[in-house]
Amino acid sequence: EGPSEWHKAYPIAQGNRQSPIDIDSARAVYDPNLQPLVISYESCTSLSISNTGHSVMVEFEDTDDRTAISGGPFQNPFRLKQFHFHWGTTHSQGSEHTIDGKPFPCELHLVHWNARKYATFGEAAAAPDGLAVVGVFLEIGKEHASMNRFTDALYMVKFKGTKAQFRGFNPKCLLPLSLDYWTYLGSLTTPPLNESVTWIVLKEPIRISVKQLEKFRMLLFTGEEDQRIQMANNFRPPQPLKGRIVRASFKA
Repeated sequence: EGPSEWHKAYPIAQGNRQSPIDIDSARAVYDPNLQPLVISYESCTSLSISNTGHSVMVEFEDTDDRTAISGGPFQNPFRLKQFHFHWGTTHSQGSEHTIDGKPFPCELHLVHWNARKYATFGEAAAAPDGLAVVGVFLEIGKEHASMNRFTDALYMVKFKGTKAQFRGFNPKCLLPLSLDYWTYLGSLTTPPLNESVTWIVLKEPIRISVKQLEKFRMLLFTGEEDQRIQMANNFRPPQPLKGRIVRASFKA
C-alpha cells in the first residue's frame, strides 16, 4: 500500500511534476518578480478535526475569501480548505520535502484552492492551477504554546475515521516569522496525486517540543475494531525534479 506501489493504481505517480521534492538551495533561482506572500487568516473559520487514516486534518469553512493566501506567484487569492501534517517515528525523518537532502521531523501542509477560477474544491484539485499548498517544516525545540490547543485535541481523533468539532482555531499561529519561500509546480503527495499544486515551501521552520510531537505519534492508522497500527512515517519520499525550476523569493 505504500508510495512505491501507488503508480499501479495511479500512473500519474510517475508524472513530470510530482511532489514532494528535495530542494537544492544552491540551485534554486532567486526571482525578484515574486511578490511577498500575503496570508489573510484573520477569521478563525475552523470547523473540525479528523483522522483520515493517513493523517490528522483540520477543515475550514471555505465559502468566502476571509481565510486565504494571495501575493507570491499567484494572480488570485486561494482559500484555505484544510491543513494536515506528515511525521516520522523518530526525529530523523518525517517531512515530505527535504532541504539539501535533510529531512525534518514533521511538515505542516496548508491546502488552499483557486475559488475565483473553479466552482468547487474538487474541480480545482483536478486543474493544473487549482491548488496552492503552503509547507511549513517543524523542528524540535521549545514548546510551541499555540500548538497546544491542537495537540491537546488529538486524543479525540485517535482512530481512523473519527472526527470532532474544532472551532475558532487560527492557523496563523502555526507560521514562522519570516515568510521567505521556495516555489515550484508539483502535485498532491497522496493519491490521487493530481498535478494541480503550486507549492510554497517556507524557508524558516517552526519549533515544537518532543512532548508535542509525541502526541502525533499516539494516533493510529487503524479503526477502533482493528489491530492497532501507530500512525507515523506517513510521508512520501522526494520525487525526481524532471527539469523543473525551483524559484526562491529571497537571495541566498
